[in-house]
Amino acid sequence: MSLRDDAVRVLKEWPAPDPGQETLRGAYLDHLAARHDAMWRSCGTGHLTASALVVDAEGGRVLLTLHGKLRMWLQMGGHCEPQDTTLAGAALREATEESGIPGLKLLPGGPARLDRHHTPCAWHLDVQYVALAPAGAVEAVSEESLELRWFPFEEVGRVADASVVRLTERARALL
Repeated sequence: MSLRDDAVRVLKEWPAPDPGQETLRGAYLDHLAARHDAMWRSCGTGHLTASALVVDAEGGRVLLTLHGKLRMWLQMGGHCEPQDTTLAGAALREATEESGIPGLKLLPGGPARLDRHHTPCAWHLDVQYVALAPAGAVEAVSEESLELRWFPFEEVGRVADASVVRLTERARALL
């Protein structure tokens, strides 16, 4: 199964939590049906990306990255790569690379939510997961980040945009 096939399967099986998410799910599936390159950054009209909010559930906090190019506090994530075989695997790879934390585990049940946003390269049709950090996890800044910092759930709205806030709220609901 290709990464594109996995994306179609995941989105078809995913129970969208509200009408807005259902609309996005349909738009993502339409984009995948219309574009053979919908998974890759070469797709200039937009491409699927995979991200994961790293959560310390016991500590009630999330790890955010101060993105080097965008200069915004965001969850870990980004472009799918040729070696990725699943969306979940791409999200976990990105979260592990950008957080420096080994042993992350995605919450079961598939994506937490979807978010479509414009970036300097194109529209990102982001498929967002939640990753649980192991006890005692220590983060390490990657070359893509200016900084990593743990934020209590309640403080995310002070530093991050509405998309990250919605993902954090969804993560709390799923936990």
